[in-house]
Amino acid sequence: MSEHLHPVSRCVDRSAIQLYAEITEDFNPIHVDPDFARQTPMGGIIAHGMLSLNFIWQSLRASLGDDFVDHADLRVRFVRPVRESDVVTAGGQRRSDDAGYDVWVRNQKGEDVIVGHVTCQGKAAP
Repeated sequence: MSEHLHPVSRCVDRSAIQLYAEITEDFNPIHVDPDFARQTPMGGIIAHGMLSLNFIWQSLRASLGDDFVDHADLRVRFVRPVRESDVVTAGGQRRSDDAGYDVWVRNQKGEDVIVGHVTCQGKAAP
């Protein structure tokens, strides 16, 4: 049984944000309009939350496989936005109570942007 999840790192640049907007048809100006985004409390473009969350799923799939992911119960909290050009890393660590994994996405400063935990429902965890 793996103690740590395989880390997944990506640079969330403008092209990644734009592509995600096109795929999801979510063109909220906080994600795609630099002039608009600069005038908000965020002070600039931020990535879609689900774009960042996807990195946890990639880490889980790489570490534990499709069967785990198919039966996963993932609970997360978004702590801070992922900003344009942030390099984020998703990963996790087996919980000491053996009830799944604590998971996270962290930016290049080591700050948590998403935190949570995952368990496997309906099947034995690896």
